[in-house]
Amino acid sequence: MFKGSFVATITPMRADGAVDEDALARFVDWQINEGTNGLVPVGTTGESPTLSHDEHKRVVEITVAVAKGRVPVIAGAGSNSTAEAVDLARHAKKAGADAVLVVTPYYNKPTQEGLFLHFSAIADQADIPVIIYNIPGRSVVDMSVETMARLARNKNIVGVKDATANLTRPQHTTRAIGPDFCQLSGEDHTALPFLASGGHGCISVTANIAPRLIAQMHTAWAEGRLADAMAIQARLVPLHDAMFMETNPGPVKYAASLLGHTSEVCRLPLAPCAEATKAKVRAAMAEVGLLN
Repeated sequence: MFKGSFVATITPMRADGAVDEDALARFVDWQINEGTNGLVPVGTTGESPTLSHDEHKRVVEITVAVAKGRVPVIAGAGSNSTAEAVDLARHAKKAGADAVLVVTPYYNKPTQEGLFLHFSAIADQADIPVIIYNIPGRSVVDMSVETMARLARNKNIVGVKDATANLTRPQHTTRAIGPDFCQLSGEDHTALPFLASGGHGCISVTANIAPRLIAQMHTAWAEGRLADAMAIQARLVPLHDAMFMETNPGPVKYAASLLGHTSEVCRLPLAPCAEATKAKVRAAMAEVGLLN
């Protein structure tokens, strides 16, 4: 089972907007050395909507190659085209990823039956462990617990990244499917209460810039040191706030640039962060102790 602190990795880019493969390799290695429990490349935070298919696949290949099995890699493979998602998932398996993260199809607004058929096709045709990414705020559709329970009967559908911010959802999911179905939070602010509701970890945006702290929080929780876990989460609140002042990954990429990992460049249609946002990001990083 996947558990602990997973990072939804940014895709480092040069000033001209090209993917910076060398910076990506260094960033992946740094994440692992800082204690991150797993890597999730080419999700929303990795700007998958604006990467070409070749770029997308290359980012997965680099991440897997640098990780060298030290931590699991859950590669983004979502699309609102089932055939495209199958292709990305098959590539992820060939590249050596441990699983794929597949978002509920955006814009199409499939029914619950459409969701069932979409994920079943990917799981069957790609034959790789699938984590369902349920994020109604971006996809408009919300996969029901009942549909998820139907899908969990497929041996390749092993868990969910839950970005509903509904803390009763993991309880109902556990009741419907059982405790072995992997539940990862997709919300940094609610990561700790999600664990308390039956979750197993978090796929984090903030972990791009504070991997050690977030990994320490998950370790404290796993070891039963609740007060320590709560203290770390309380310390991180201003940083979580700052990372979502504008559309992700704008703020976190700016923060990563301040740490020397990449440029702040995001591809259009994401605009550069406003100066007021940058000031609050810098202030939050200083408050948490990431900047002097």
